[in-house]
Amino acid sequence: MAGAGSRGEIGKVSIFPTCVGDLLRPELAQALTRLLSKLGIPSDCPGRACCGQAAWNAGYFAEARRTASLLLDSFSGDSRVICPSGSCTAMVVHNYPELFAGDSRRQAEAARLSGRIREFSQFLVEDLGITELGASFPFRVAYHPSCHAARSLGIDVAPRALLGRTRGIELVEIPSAERCCGFGGFFAAKMADLSLAMGRAKAAAILQSGAEILTAVDPGCLLQIESILREEGSRVWILHLAELLDEGMRRAEGTPPNSTGGEGDTL
Repeated sequence: MAGAGSRGEIGKVSIFPTCVGDLLRPELAQALTRLLSKLGIPSDCPGRACCGQAAWNAGYFAEARRTASLLLDSFSGDSRVICPSGSCTAMVVHNYPELFAGDSRRQAEAARLSGRIREFSQFLVEDLGITELGASFPFRVAYHPSCHAARSLGIDVAPRALLGRTRGIELVEIPSAERCCGFGGFFAAKMADLSLAMGRAKAAAILQSGAEILTAVDPGCLLQIESILREEGSRVWILHLAELLDEGMRRAEGTPPNSTGGEGDTL
């Protein structure tokens, strides 16, 4: 799937919202759907299955296979699958072949899905060659390079390219940005104290950056960071990159703001 293709060649895509996005941040899939629609790319959401990563990380492999099988069944078509999470995308791409070892049918299905699924910023920049969306977002923004996106998928250029071509934005760097936020899915439950300490260090670095908005391509990281920032009384806004770009396109069109902050106010 490397290389850019025309939007007409892409056809309809399927959105995999992830369980975190679906249950805890439903506005994310809505923003992604609107963004794709404005680009002339039709989309659907054929299923709300989990990728099985939490069970996989905990060593519950049978449970992970059952959960992952539901995802394979939900996205069994031929369309590209767009996922707003580097972590869940990496799970499918890198771990599904091993997860279904010994089951030739499921392993073949997993191989097909791993070849069709893309993290959404990769899809826009690498597959479609799109970096300019006509968005306007006049705020100081810091980008958090989440671990799975950056290390497992090598995603760093694509999100920064999209942000860099957004009018009015002031990108600021987070000190030691490469450090983990401490979420890590099951890690946050199993090693709660360490997870919280890592999250607090990340929150302090974000505040040091002077950012008004924090963005990333993994909703799990955003949940972790947002909870700590709110606990500390910070007003830094938290937006997934898809939400930020959707908001920026709305602003450029003169449409009223859609995103709301932690206190219910709007940008």
